[in-house]
Amino acid sequence: MASNFEAQRMISQLDMFGEVAPTSREPGEVKSSRTRTVAPTASPEDMVRTLEESGNYRILRKLPARKIIPCRRPEFPLVGVIVDTETTGLNHKTDEIIEIGAIAFSFDDRGNIGELLGVYGGLQQPGGPIPAEVTRITGITDGMVEGQAIDLAALRSLIEPVDLIIAHNAGFDRPFCERFSNVFANKAWACSVREIDWSARGFEGTKLGYLVGQAGFFHEGHRAVDDCFALLEILERSGGQEGRPFAELLRTSRQSRVRIFAEHSPFDMKEHLKARGYRWSDGSDGRPKSWWIEVDEDALADELAYLRAEIYRWDDADPPTQYLTALDRYRA
Repeated sequence: MASNFEAQRMISQLDMFGEVAPTSREPGEVKSSRTRTVAPTASPEDMVRTLEESGNYRILRKLPARKIIPCRRPEFPLVGVIVDTETTGLNHKTDEIIEIGAIAFSFDDRGNIGELLGVYGGLQQPGGPIPAEVTRITGITDGMVEGQAIDLAALRSLIEPVDLIIAHNAGFDRPFCERFSNVFANKAWACSVREIDWSARGFEGTKLGYLVGQAGFFHEGHRAVDDCFALLEILERSGGQEGRPFAELLRTSRQSRVRIFAEHSPFDMKEHLKARGYRWSDGSDGRPKSWWIEVDEDALADELAYLRAEIYRWDDADPPTQYLTALDRYRA
């Protein structure tokens, strides 16, 4: 059995970690008058700072919510909207939107973001059961959408005044949105995946979850409005030497791009075209049945020179081209 002195020493050591149950005393033993000093409770920010300064931890902070300020300042005359959809599948011709989220905000011509102007989120019951895999990813169940319908009037009031629609993978969202309502047609669209060089900004991927996490935040992902809010914060916050991502997105969206169709290219050249980034079009969407690529307008001459020298091997080859602006990029 440990001596009384040893027991007191053990208690003293344990005092560093919290309360200790009192020990029994020998008859006639005098209770010590020593009092323990209880350390004050550290604030969450103090604890975060201590952990981060140790170099062994990286803390994610929850993205803060923005307040809606419907009256924008005159120095932010333009309106943008971030749109996100959840769908029953990947094919806009056969699958359906089950949720749509949209947040409108003001901005200026240099890409500075002003106020949050409005928010819409709505569920829609599809024509059949939601696939189990979709429910697993989004958390949206058949019970949640039963009897639900997206409010087209509310959505239209948010979308009609905008100067630019942004989606994180506009090639997916734009065809679904335009099939759902003509309010999305004839609008300028931008893609925050393809029109921002995230790699140059130090990000390891372009998925929204990667961007949010590497920026030091977390959010409730795979619900439409939550994803819209998360993207808005990342577009404004992740600046540095490269400037804010939204400013880059705005500049890129205003540039013309050219789609080149390597029509009638030799069959044995397909691996060369694939390696260069060309994709195959089967002609079912109205495009030429051929391999194609989309490049910046100032890269057109170099790409045509490559096709003539390496693919067609004919100096007068003249493959079809299609000029694209934000008004028609990412259409189906």
